[in-house]
Amino acid sequence: MKKALALVLAGVMALSLAACGSTPSSTATSGGDSTGTSTPAAAGKVYYLNFKPEQDEDWQNLAKVYTEQTGVPVEVVTAASGTYETTLMAEMGKSDAPTLFQVNGPVGLANWKDYCYDLAGSDIYSQLTSDTYALKEGDVVYGIGYVIESYGIITNKTLLAEAGYTVEDIQSFEDLKAVAEDITARKDELGFSAFTSAGMDSSSDWRFKTHLANLPIYFEYQDEGITSTDAIKGTYLDNYKNIWDLYINNATCEPTELAAKTADDSLNEFLAGEAVFYQNGSWEYGNVTGEGKFTDDDLAMIPIYIGVGDEANQGLCTGTENYWCVNNMASEEDIQATLDFINWCVTSEEGTTAMATDMGFVIPFKAAQESANLFVKTDAEMTAAGKTPVSWNFTTMPSEEWKNVLGTALTAYAAGTGSWDDVVTAFVDNWAAEYQLANG
Repeated sequence: MKKALALVLAGVMALSLAACGSTPSSTATSGGDSTGTSTPAAAGKVYYLNFKPEQDEDWQNLAKVYTEQTGVPVEVVTAASGTYETTLMAEMGKSDAPTLFQVNGPVGLANWKDYCYDLAGSDIYSQLTSDTYALKEGDVVYGIGYVIESYGIITNKTLLAEAGYTVEDIQSFEDLKAVAEDITARKDELGFSAFTSAGMDSSSDWRFKTHLANLPIYFEYQDEGITSTDAIKGTYLDNYKNIWDLYINNATCEPTELAAKTADDSLNEFLAGEAVFYQNGSWEYGNVTGEGKFTDDDLAMIPIYIGVGDEANQGLCTGTENYWCVNNMASEEDIQATLDFINWCVTSEEGTTAMATDMGFVIPFKAAQESANLFVKTDAEMTAAGKTPVSWNFTTMPSEEWKNVLGTALTAYAAGTGSWDDVVTAFVDNWAAEYQLANG
């Protein structure tokens, strides 16, 4: 019954997305058709619905290499930012559904468990460096985390120095606040702002309704000694307000403009030297470095401080929400082709090089190569120095709808059309409601 209902919903979503002209194939191309290789049907094929738009080109290139080597067609389709779940639902309703897809953790898995092939006996599972990177229930392995990432506040050290500071001057929320507000007070003189715009359109809002919101969740979980909850207390929402206020009141634009600001706006502001600080993650390394951009010497990543805990020993936010799942509804040939492809990605010279160098990933597999990514190295250095990484607890957020409601409340608060009480309601009351809806 559950599967049937899911397929019905998927079919409805597919029609809806098609009517809007926003099918995923409109934003990505096949990685396996360019070689002209004829592959017997028995050899199978791969259709990867990719979660990460910033790595679309890299996955297209890697798929092409694999097809050239093996003759197995690999199609990579990338969902637009903020649309993965709806896109997945739409694509799973089709006869030629993805053979490889992603979930963000236990909450995401709950929606797709019936479609997950058991990876317990697979080659890729045997390549994991730790079982902690697998989504398991008992002996069943539903998904495998394929990348470990970090996020924090990317910092232009050159601009920071022009303002009279170094990254060593920022070891707490109070330090960050003092530096940011001083830059704001002198922004006309300095020629730049403290923060890039905290854009709240769908390409950017995940940075704040998900990644920034992780901080008060993490510290509450630490206090309670838990890893998830059906009813968040909101113990540190005043701290969440403080960091949000700091972002929106010391930025390149007025808070009222944030609803229309995009991820590209924020990135371009940072690249243009319009702001010192830019909240984002290790996945942005390739977008901020390279020809005509910054060098490693220009950049740093500092923790997101919110005034809680032992800030002097706080590290970056490090974890994963990227778990590969293989579609058990696919044909046996396509399942095997997909298993072979992902194992090749994490064991071959070509695959591990692409994931480490091109994508900037740290992968939790035995054949992993060292990443050249500065932000990845920063996380490793901080951890080695005894700083505690902030774990990714946003994977326990009860639903995508919870995030969306929170994002709307944050945007309204910034615009002056809503109150912080509305944000608290969206965070606390809606958590319990969405958890109940999802779990009965």
